[in-house]
Amino acid sequence: MWVARPATDEAFVLGEGPVWDAARQRLLWVDIRSGLVLIGTLGADRIDIVEQLQFPGTVGAVAPAIDGRLVVAAQEGLVFVDVNGQRSEGPRLLPAGAGRRLNDGKPDPVGRLLVGSLLMDEPGREVLVRLEPNGGITVIDDDLTLSNGLGWPADGRLLYTVDTYRRTIWVRDYDMDTGVVGARRAFVTLTDGYPDGMCIDEEDHLWVAIYGGGQVRRFSPEGRLAGVVEVPVPNVTCAAFAGPNLRTLVITTATQKLSAEELAQFPLSGRVFLADVGVAGAPVAYWEPPYGTIG
Repeated sequence: MWVARPATDEAFVLGEGPVWDAARQRLLWVDIRSGLVLIGTLGADRIDIVEQLQFPGTVGAVAPAIDGRLVVAAQEGLVFVDVNGQRSEGPRLLPAGAGRRLNDGKPDPVGRLLVGSLLMDEPGREVLVRLEPNGGITVIDDDLTLSNGLGWPADGRLLYTVDTYRRTIWVRDYDMDTGVVGARRAFVTLTDGYPDGMCIDEEDHLWVAIYGGGQVRRFSPEGRLAGVVEVPVPNVTCAAFAGPNLRTLVITTATQKLSAEELAQFPLSGRVFLADVGVAGAPVAYWEPPYGTIG
């Protein structure tokens, strides 16, 4: 068991989606409800914010390209940001005004962006889609309760996805070369808390944030509980390995839906935390901009 320590002075409404950009030695994450992409430096015990990008509506995820460009999952579609800050609209992935938003997203091992959704009026109909190199969209799932964390083991031949309100982590075969996705099967189903964002370490273990549970849980490739990071706040949203050797676990949290009494009880809610867990993370692929994007 490990214990996380707070690393930011700032608290976020719905911190999510940390990602380490090794080429620029910077940490990126989002505050979904505030429409912010945050960029910071990572120290041994502290994260300092050096830049904030504001977007209208919500921001579900951000992913960097190797040259520093960004793709941002805005409320209903993608936005591309070049290295000079110029923005251009990408494809719309959700219908306008339907009360939905994009949520967690991550590049697959060859750089194709996967991103999911939540808040549809019909529960159980949320989507997980993939942006193809030609700019087209492939639907991977269209019956999720809340599409959340994503991860691939070192060989890239499996895809793990989180279906939050079913409390289930799915796994399926994944062909990096062709993009063919196999039938999903349950990997882990929780009985307490809700699985949220996740990452994978160099030993192919999953690190899953437990929203409402105050933990990040480590699961073996066989689905066995292999460790727990205790976080001193209830709403833990995501985890990612960061730093020059990918040996620091970065953990985002949220203040949303906490009462005044709960905020007083858990005053560190919404901060970003760090933990040293004795294992390195697996590198996350850079986003590969599809044909026709800016730059």
